[in-house]
Amino acid sequence: MDFLFDYIAVETFWTILLIIHGLLAVALLGALTHQAMAVAMPVRQAGNDSFVTRFRAVSGPRYTNAVCVLWIITFILGAWIYVKYRIHIRVPIEQQGYWKTLGVFELKEHLTTFGIGLLPIYWYLWMNPKNPAYDSARKWITICLAATCWYAFLVGHIVNNVRGYAS
Repeated sequence: MDFLFDYIAVETFWTILLIIHGLLAVALLGALTHQAMAVAMPVRQAGNDSFVTRFRAVSGPRYTNAVCVLWIITFILGAWIYVKYRIHIRVPIEQQGYWKTLGVFELKEHLTTFGIGLLPIYWYLWMNPKNPAYDSARKWITICLAATCWYAFLVGHIVNNVRGYAS
């Protein structure tokens, strides 16, 4: 990878990686939010053409593979970025005494790892959308993953705001 740094600066590389991670996180967040709304508040009657109704009227199973792939890729990029965070970002945050910020980030790490573990179950439940026995489990695992994704997204921004990535 050293050949790459002949063309771009090291900090630019990490910034690009962080931006790609953020863009994938936004895509994951959108897909999971649509799917969670569709399963939590399904549209009962056609004809209402409001924004919220159209937002909820998506086909939940169509998002399943995208959510799984996006979660895994975003997780892997986040793990790669974590090396830089651990050395260059976390230490100064500890020195400044922002323990709550570090705590919410630690929780983010644990929840996203838990989400990786739930993905096979999530995928299986969504690959069988016609089975009414899975409706409740499918609903709650989707809502759990969506809440985890929102938490991780917001906490990532908080940590970046406490100590900017390129600081």
